[in-house]
Amino acid sequence: MYDEGKVDAMAREFDDLGHGIGGFAAGVVFGAMLGAGIALMFAPESGDGTRRRLRRRLERLREEAGEGLERARTAARRDLERRRRRVEEGPERVADRARDAL
Repeated sequence: MYDEGKVDAMAREFDDLGHGIGGFAAGVVFGAMLGAGIALMFAPESGDGTRRRLRRRLERLREEAGEGLERARTAARRDLERRRRRVEEGPERVADRARDAL
């Protein structure tokens, strides 16, 4: 029932699998570090420059968003006023149509 050769083979296979996973993880970490180093060497500008550029871009986006909200607010107010007038004039129009129909 107990086959020592089979157990040894399974133990060796398990050990090989563990080394494979550890080697893979070490390769991933080494690759990430190498990629980060290369990216830093070829970065177009310093961290301060990048932060300034991002800050300016975010400010422009904030201004554009504010302008868009203001346009939407103005359009909503116009639409609301138009709909309010139609509701207020509705009974008069119905009465006019009823008179025309008689």
